[in-house]
Amino acid sequence: MRQRPTNSEPADSPIGIGPILALPQVLRGLGADPAEILSEAGVDPELFNDPRSQSSFAARGRLIAHCVARTGCQHFGLLVGQQNGLHSLGLVGLLVRYSPDVGTALRNLVRYFQLHGRSAVVTLAVEGGSAILGYHVGQAHVEAIDQTGDAAVAAMSNIMRALCGPDFKPAEAWFAHRKPEDVQPFRRFLQVHLRFDAEQYALVFSAAWLSRTLPEADPELRRLLQKELEALEVQHGDDFPQQVRIILRTAIPAGNANADQVAALFSMHSRTLHRRLNAFGTSYQGLLDEIRYEIACQMLADSSMDIGEIGAFLDYADARSFIRAFRRWSDTTPARWRTKRVAAKARAVPARADRVSPL
Repeated sequence: MRQRPTNSEPADSPIGIGPILALPQVLRGLGADPAEILSEAGVDPELFNDPRSQSSFAARGRLIAHCVARTGCQHFGLLVGQQNGLHSLGLVGLLVRYSPDVGTALRNLVRYFQLHGRSAVVTLAVEGGSAILGYHVGQAHVEAIDQTGDAAVAAMSNIMRALCGPDFKPAEAWFAHRKPEDVQPFRRFLQVHLRFDAEQYALVFSAAWLSRTLPEADPELRRLLQKELEALEVQHGDDFPQQVRIILRTAIPAGNANADQVAALFSMHSRTLHRRLNAFGTSYQGLLDEIRYEIACQMLADSSMDIGEIGAFLDYADARSFIRAFRRWSDTTPARWRTKRVAAKARAVPARADRVSPL
């Protein structure tokens, strides 16, 4: 019998403050007082004087949400992201810059981005003549994910411009949220076709850019940087299964969850994907079941979709196949699980909303 999936929601591990280091500057540019707003959020302004400072993904989201509420700027995340690029990524950014070509640079970004926190993943996929540089958030129910995603797309645009030069022109920018009332700030900065309600945050461009040679390629410096990053990976732990979980949360709803498709997002063959997961004592099928179970429970609890519709959403051939899988995971049927959950929710007392918590 296959092992029952467990709750895979990642711990809110510390992440570098680099991507929001420009937040006080953006507040000043909007005519707001950074010290006042940070104080309201319980955040020490001194944190922004040290690029090595860390926060948590959830705390960062709460702070950005507070900044949006106080400034009324609905594209606040985009403004923060415009100040980011390779310089925001420390050693990872240096390795990317000194790679031999754009394709190798982006694959290095995909591999080592986790050193900046375990709550998001960068991917690179090539489909036909297009390359898709994507950003995936791994934690559900975090505030201002839309703002964080906007910032990521802006930062990825800056990274590609730094690597490819002023001639770089993407084809599309994707945003996993509805179209905002004012799209002009997005058009002005990105100067590209904008696609909202997309399955992920991403920058799409011609795959021909991947073969572009980088002028600052330095084999010896690259070797030293890679050695240092590999040591940091060992020190902090390589949590590749968690990266796969994050990808599966978007790949399953999009219908792109077979092993070959997911492996391609990490720029590896599916055999390598299976081998790396086996080294952690897990399997691709095990993680697929884990995330399917997680999504199924969420949909059963939060939606009115019938069992067959949920099964189809999770790519099961029919309702019976889904019911069998769910019973294997939970020792009960989806209908009974939903009935029990709805009853428990009805008895629960609504929790008091907490104020913004500090970084």
